[in-house]
Amino acid sequence: MTPGEDEVPILTSEISRLGVVGAGTMGAGIAQVAAVAGYAVVLCDVAAEAVERAFGRIAAGLERAVVRERLTSAARDEALGRIRTTTDLGDLRDAQFVIEAAPEELGLKRELFAALAGLCAPETILASNTSSLLITRLASDIAHPERVIGMHFFNPVPVRPLVEVISGARTSPEVTEATVALAERLGKTAVRALDTPGFIVNRVARPFTGEALRMASEGIATPAQIDRIVRTAGFSIGPFEMMDLVGNDVNFAVHQAIYEQTFGEPRYRPQRLQAQMIASGRLGQKTGQGFYRYAEGQKVADETPEPYAEIGPLGRAATVLIAGHGPQVDDLGLALKAAGQE
Repeated sequence: MTPGEDEVPILTSEISRLGVVGAGTMGAGIAQVAAVAGYAVVLCDVAAEAVERAFGRIAAGLERAVVRERLTSAARDEALGRIRTTTDLGDLRDAQFVIEAAPEELGLKRELFAALAGLCAPETILASNTSSLLITRLASDIAHPERVIGMHFFNPVPVRPLVEVISGARTSPEVTEATVALAERLGKTAVRALDTPGFIVNRVARPFTGEALRMASEGIATPAQIDRIVRTAGFSIGPFEMMDLVGNDVNFAVHQAIYEQTFGEPRYRPQRLQAQMIASGRLGQKTGQGFYRYAEGQKVADETPEPYAEIGPLGRAATVLIAGHGPQVDDLGLALKAAGQE
C-alpha cells in the first residue's frame, strides 16, 4: 500500500519492543513466548492482581521448560528479565507492536484500540487476539486503520503452534507481512485468514462444540461419554474438555458473535446449556468447575461408572448383530470377522 494523505509508513522491520494488553491466560502466554524469542515485553492490565498472577504463571511455565530441558536456566532468567508489568496503558507508548488480548467484548476492544491509536506512534502495528470479532469493525473508528490486524493465538500459547493472521478490509499488505514474520519469529506457524465470521479455526469448531452441547442437552450422551468417543476417534481432546480449557464464557461469546455475524445461521446457534453453565459460575479450569471438576489445574476423576465403558473391550471377542443388508453391511461383517468378532 502506498501511503496516501491519511496514511503513514508502517514500521515493518526491526521490531524489538512488544506490548501486550490483557494479563489473562492468553496475554500471559503471548508475553511468555515473546520474551523467550528475545523481545522486550510490556504486559499491561487494569488490575494489579492480574499482572501479578500472570507474571507468576509465566515464571512457572518457564520453570517447567527448564525441568523438561527445553530451556536453560540462563535463558529462563533472561526471558523473565525482558518482561515488565504495568497497570498504566501509557507505558505502551513506545511499543512498536501491540497485541490486545482483552476479553471477547466488542465495546471493550474498540475502546482499547481507540486509546492505543491515540497513545502509540502512527506507525505502531495494533493487533487483536480476537477469536471471532471482525477486524474491520475493530479498526473502523480509529486513525490509520491500515495498521490494525488480527493475530489469533491458541490456548495454551506456549504449546499450540498455530497463529491466524487476519487482514481487515483496510489492513495494509505490509502490516500483514510484518505480522506473519513476527509470528514465525515467535516459533509459530502463521496461516493467513480472511476477515470472515470465525476466521478458519472457529468456523470449523462451532459445529464441533455446538453439536456436542446439543447432544448433551437432549440427553443423548453425557459430556464424558462424548469426549471419550471423540478421543477414541483420534482427537487429542474432546469438545467438553476443550470448552473447559478455553473457558465456557469465551466459547459462548464466540458462538454468539459468529451466530450474529452470519445473520442467524442455525449451525452456529448458541446453546442454552452453556449459558446455564456460565450463569452458575462453572466456566471451566479457571474456576475449578466446568463440565468437569478441577484441582490445581488438573481434572478430578469422576467416580460415576461410565455406561457401556466395559462392553466389548479390545482383545475380547463379542457377538455383534448387524441389522440390514447390502454391500456396506457385507463389508462391515468382514471387517468385524477379521477383528475377531462373531
